[in-house]
Amino acid sequence: MRASQRIANITGGGDDGWGLFYKARAMIAAGAPVLELTIGEHDIRTDPRILDEMHRAAKAGHTGYASVPGMESLREAVAQRVSRQTGVATTKANVLITAGGQAGLFAAHHATCDEGARALFIDPYYATYPGVIRGVGALPVPVIARPEDGFQPKAAALEAVAPRASSLLINSPNNPTGAVYSQATLDMIADIATKQDLWVISDEVYDTQIWSGQPLSIRALPRMAERVLVVGSLSKSHAMTGSRIGWVVGPEEMIAHMTNLATHITYGVAGYIQEAGLYALSLGAEFEAEIAAPFRRRRDLALARLEGQSAIRATPPEGAMYLMLDIRATGLSGEAFGHALLEAEKIAVMPGESFGQAAAGHIRVALTLPDAPFEDAFGRLVDFAKALAK
Repeated sequence: MRASQRIANITGGGDDGWGLFYKARAMIAAGAPVLELTIGEHDIRTDPRILDEMHRAAKAGHTGYASVPGMESLREAVAQRVSRQTGVATTKANVLITAGGQAGLFAAHHATCDEGARALFIDPYYATYPGVIRGVGALPVPVIARPEDGFQPKAAALEAVAPRASSLLINSPNNPTGAVYSQATLDMIADIATKQDLWVISDEVYDTQIWSGQPLSIRALPRMAERVLVVGSLSKSHAMTGSRIGWVVGPEEMIAHMTNLATHITYGVAGYIQEAGLYALSLGAEFEAEIAAPFRRRRDLALARLEGQSAIRATPPEGAMYLMLDIRATGLSGEAFGHALLEAEKIAVMPGESFGQAAAGHIRVALTLPDAPFEDAFGRLVDFAKALAK
C-alpha cells in the first residue's frame, strides 16, 4: 500500500526547509538553552480578556456545530473591518470564516485552480506556499523578487510566467522579507492579472504590522475586487496563533463555493473560538497597535546594531515581524550559517533557502523574543558573522 502522489509530494520530496527548526527543537527538548528566532510566534500569550470570552462562550454551550461559513455577527465584523481599512464595500456575504489563514490559503487555491493548473507565487515565500499549491493538485511556479529590488516583484519576472496561469499568490507585508508592496508594484500586478485573467490570492495576515509606507490592499484597486481573494487572520494581529481563526474575503459566488468546500473539510470553526474572535475584533485598532508595537521596537534595535559593520546586510523591513539578513560575506550559505550559529551560540534562525531561490545566502530572524534577550541574541549573531567574515 502507498500514499497518493498528491499527499506524498506536498513538500516536493524534501523537508520544506524546516530541518534546522526541528534540530533546534530537539536540542531544546534535550535541555539545551537555545534562543529561538525562528517562527512567527509572539512572545506574549493571547490576552486574558479574549480567553475569558472563549471560556464564557464554551461554558454557555457554544460547543456544538457552528454555522459553516461562520457566525453572521463575526462575518459582519470582519466585513466592517475590511471596509474600514480598505475603502472597499464589503458585506458578510463576502466573508468565509476559516480555521486560520492557512486553511484560507488552501480553500482559495482549491477555488481558483483546476487539477494541473499553473499557480504562481512570489519567491521568497512563506514556507507552506508551494505545498498548499501541490496539495490542491496544481503546479507551483515561482516569480523571483530579488534582494537588489527590495524584494518587490518586477513586471518582467511576472510577465514571463503569467500566460496560461490560473492564480497568483502575493503576500504584503511579506513573510519572510518584511517588504511592503508599493502602489507601483500593486498597480503592475493588477495590470498583468487583468490582462492574463489571473485570480489574485492576497495573503494579508500582517496588515497590522506596517512600519513604513501606507497599508494597501490590491482588492481596493479598480476592477480588482472581482478577481481577488484576500486571506486574513487573527493569529498575528491579536496574538491568537493557536486559536486557528481566519477568513477569506472575495466575490459572493466564490465565497459560496468555498463554503461548500468547508462543509466537506472542517465543517466550520468551533463556535466558542468564533465568539472569542468577535470579542477580539471589538477591541479595535488601538489593541492591534499594542500587539504590533514590540516588533517595530525590536526591528529598530536590530537595525541599530547592524550599523558600522559589513558582515551582514539588511534591507530594512517595512512590515511584519521578521528581518531578512544577507550573510554572504561570511562565505556560507544561509543553511550552513544557521547550523553553525546553532552549534556555536545556541541561537536558532531560519535559513533563507527555506523560503526560496531568491533568499539563498540569507537568514530570516523572527523578532519574537522579549527585548533584552532579543538584543543579546542578535548582538551575538552579528559578532558571530563578523568573526566568520574576517
